[in-house]
Formats: sequence, C-alpha cells, structure tokens
Amino acid sequence: MTTRRTFIGTLGFVILGLPLVGAAPPTGKVPRVGVLSPKAPRAFEALRQGLRDLGYVEGRSIRIETRFAESGDDMADLATSLVRENVDIIVTGGTGATVAAKQVTQTIPIVMAAVGDPVELGLVASLARPGGNITGIAGLSGEISGKRLALLKEAIPRLVRVAVLWNPTNTPASTLQVKNLAQAARSLAIQIQLLEARDAPDFDGAFQAAVRGRAQAVLATADPWFSVHRARLAELALYHRLPMFGSDVAFSAAGGLMNFGGNVFEAWRHSAVFVDKILKGAKPADLPVEQLTKFELVINLKTATALGLTIPQSLLQRADQVIE
Repeated sequence: MTTRRTFIGTLGFVILGLPLVGAAPPTGKVPRVGVLSPKAPRAFEALRQGLRDLGYVEGRSIRIETRFAESGDDMADLATSLVRENVDIIVTGGTGATVAAKQVTQTIPIVMAAVGDPVELGLVASLARPGGNITGIAGLSGEISGKRLALLKEAIPRLVRVAVLWNPTNTPASTLQVKNLAQAARSLAIQIQLLEARDAPDFDGAFQAAVRGRAQAVLATADPWFSVHRARLAELALYHRLPMFGSDVAFSAAGGLMNFGGNVFEAWRHSAVFVDKILKGAKPADLPVEQLTKFELVINLKTATALGLTIPQSLLQRADQVIE
C-alpha cells in the first residue's frame, strides 16, 4: 500500500520563459521530433502525453522518431542517425544523450529532459539565456547529492561506510555528483567506496565489491542507466541485505529503501512545452532553462522491514510518500 503524506499535483519548476500555449503549429509540414535516450518506456510515454495535452495528434500534426540506446556506446551513432533524418527537434534523456546530440549538431534545437546542472556541465551558457541550440529542464542532481547522503545517515544513524554506485562514462555529470558526495561525506564522518558500473553486466560485481568493503548501504548516483535497471539494482540490494538509496521517485517503488529527487516522468511530460514553443518559432537560445523545484522523498517501509531497519518517525513524517 502506498501512503501519500503530501499531494503533489504537478511538478514544480522555476519558470523564466514564455507563457504556455497549446495546440499544434499552423503549418502544412508535419514536424518531426527525435527522441534520444536510454530505453525508458514510461518516460517516453510521459512526453507523448505532454504533446497530446498540448493538442498534438501523433501521425497527423506531429511525428516522433525514437532512438533508444542499449548502452552508452550507442549514443553517438544514434544521435547522428537523427541528424541524418533531418528531424526538427531532438529531445534528450540524460547527460550522455544531450552531449552526444550537441556533438553532432549545433543547429537542430535540443530539448533536455531533466539533465543535472547544464551550466556546470557546459551544455548551456546560463539558465536564463542558454545561448546555443540547447534548452530544457535542469534537475540539479549534483547539488542534491549531498542531501541524499544526509538523508541516508538520518535513516541509519550508525552509518559510517557507504558504497557509491557511479557511471564513469557519464561524465562530467557523474564526476560532479561524486565530488559533492565526497564533500558531504567528510562533514557527516562517512567513508565512501566508489563502485564503477557502466551498465547492467557490471552490477553483480559492484555489489560483491560493496560487501567485501563492508559497506552498510549503497547510494546510486543519478544516471539514466541506473534508472532503466532500477528493478535489478533493488533486487541485488535486497539479496545482499544492503539498504539502497536511489535518485528518482521510481527507485523505492522498485524495492529500494529510499530515494530523493525530482519526478523524472513529469519532467519528460513538461519537456513537451519546450517542443511546442520551438515549433511555433521560439529559439532555444532565448528559452530559459527551467529548474526542478520540487523534490520527493520516498521511503519503502516494506523494504526497511525486510532489512530489519527502523526508520525514525521524524523522517517518516517528512516523507512525501511512504510505501507500506
């Protein structure tokens, strides 16, 4: 059973851009939108729903070309294929996809769906004036990495060793998160053990290394590949009896102990607003990047019970969602 502590009807954003307008653009040409992302059916469906909400009819007033990567190595080729298809806009999921798209085109508009800190990552000049062909939604995953570690410490007061799952190929996003985690770890008197994992085949070895390192919990950095395989990560965490802290709202539903982050599905849905504005003539350089402002804390009490953990009542009362 899932209990909502706080109702969140829509995802919060700091909106600095143009007013929202609906309906498809009046043109004889059917615009084509490319999607470049690790395979994430729910996220893609959220984008489609956002377009439908704005009046677009797939196949009639808009066409969607999808390129779902099976690994990070696929991104460059898939981005190139979308450019060759001459799509009007590319919607990207994750830093790797956005970087790949940026490397192959400086003219086709690119809409980011919840990419970490795009300024720190060098994707845009500033949030207010992106300045190039990229705009979209910033998730600020680097900034909240330390907050995740602090929440994990609050849930497990005796915590002193945490294994951090990170993807070295997702640079510089992963590097920024690891940097913030290291800073938070020092202030919390926590030792962190870095576990490299590029994709699902690396997960078993990473958890075995965590056990050998006597880790008391695992924290997964925000990474699209970890989100795609969250069910497998949760399964391994339970098998090794390690509490796992995830990066988005779906991790706890999959069996992880906790997560704190923005709602990635709502971010994908909201990216349709950027698509709509660009198709109506707005330039990405002039469309301010919007920031996620609402982050959800989700706690899975069922998992806590299976691990023999008692979550402090003070933390449960602050949770937006408790899974029982």
